[in-house]
Amino acid sequence: MAERKLKQPSQNYQEPQDQSAQEAENLIRLAKLEPLVDGGIRTSQLLSDTLKIAPHHHEAQILQERLHQMFVPRWHFPMLADKGRNSAYAKAIDMKVQPGDVVLDIGCGAGLTAMLAARAGAKHVYTCEQQPLIAEAATRVIAQNGLGDRITVIPKMSHDLVVGVDIPEPADVVISEIVDTVLLGEGALATLTHAMIALAKPQARTIPERGTLMAQLVESDNLAELWRPQEAEGFDLSAFHSFARVAQITPNDFAVCGMTPLGPTSDLFKFDFTKPNVNPARRTQDLACFSAGKVHAVFVSFEMELAPGIVLTNDLHSEVHWGRTAFLLDRVETAVAGDLLRVTAEHDSSQLSLSVHDTVVRTDKAGLAKGWLKQALDLPPHLWDAHKMTARVNSASHPPQIKENRKNRAG
Repeated sequence: MAERKLKQPSQNYQEPQDQSAQEAENLIRLAKLEPLVDGGIRTSQLLSDTLKIAPHHHEAQILQERLHQMFVPRWHFPMLADKGRNSAYAKAIDMKVQPGDVVLDIGCGAGLTAMLAARAGAKHVYTCEQQPLIAEAATRVIAQNGLGDRITVIPKMSHDLVVGVDIPEPADVVISEIVDTVLLGEGALATLTHAMIALAKPQARTIPERGTLMAQLVESDNLAELWRPQEAEGFDLSAFHSFARVAQITPNDFAVCGMTPLGPTSDLFKFDFTKPNVNPARRTQDLACFSAGKVHAVFVSFEMELAPGIVLTNDLHSEVHWGRTAFLLDRVETAVAGDLLRVTAEHDSSQLSLSVHDTVVRTDKAGLAKGWLKQALDLPPHLWDAHKMTARVNSASHPPQIKENRKNRAG
């Protein structure tokens, strides 16, 4: 019997592979030469075309990932996975958007809040997104959900929108979620001030309605060790600590730090998003201790009231996608119940600073201070110690994300 041999590939069989490889290399070359003035749209298309031809092309994969990380912030993904945040916005939008409304959604992202507004009965939703790659993707998401005829994605900043050009009439409702860990960092106040004056009807509704920045004293050896380690391998590192005044804490680091509240939250600044302004503000505030401990930092958090009774917060007891911010003390202070620590906070409508005054103030009327704190926290005396214990429990024992407005908060 004749010996069977594997057929050798012919030159004609190899040619298409060679041509594909050469075409992929040409596309990669064009992608690397393409300017990014269009926000990465053309470069993204060239890299996608390359990966269609050569799905395992190493350089194309690396360049595409770099492009996406450059133009699509990574926080988008945990934000979209934050069920508490999504549910709160869905409830608030359903409460405030009425059939026939024109809605302006600022900061489109993946298009979720725009789609929620359409589902709530809006006549039309105009959603703006300054990053072209994100705007393009949101347009596809909206179309895939069958809402392309009721939602218009505008690839512009809201400051560049013009009534009669980009949107046909002023909005009945303005929706936004453009806040960072301390509310201000994404330019929410300036953006909403412009939107409510130039893009909305005089009595337009907003989501969120209000915001509050709060501060409280916390103890956390883990936080101090993470941001200001005293030594490494026997070497003193304290001279490096001046670079770590403000701890920007990721959700994962927050879980590890295990911060214990030493006092109640005190309001620093309140913001009315229905009538926003960009006026700076400054405040000196005494933060109180309700239990003894080491004061490592001043923890700053926010509350956003999206609609009556619907509140989002990144406080110590919440499980949210937002990070946290803590202002570290230069010197750890030992405090007892009734002690006060004075801080000065200031904002310029987009950034927050907070400085700690020299020392803890010990009052001769610690008993009165403790009694005042009990009243401020609205707790009967027999629950005082129970409250201190509860404050140390893991956040799983507290309602996450959405909660009723707290009344009579200290401060």
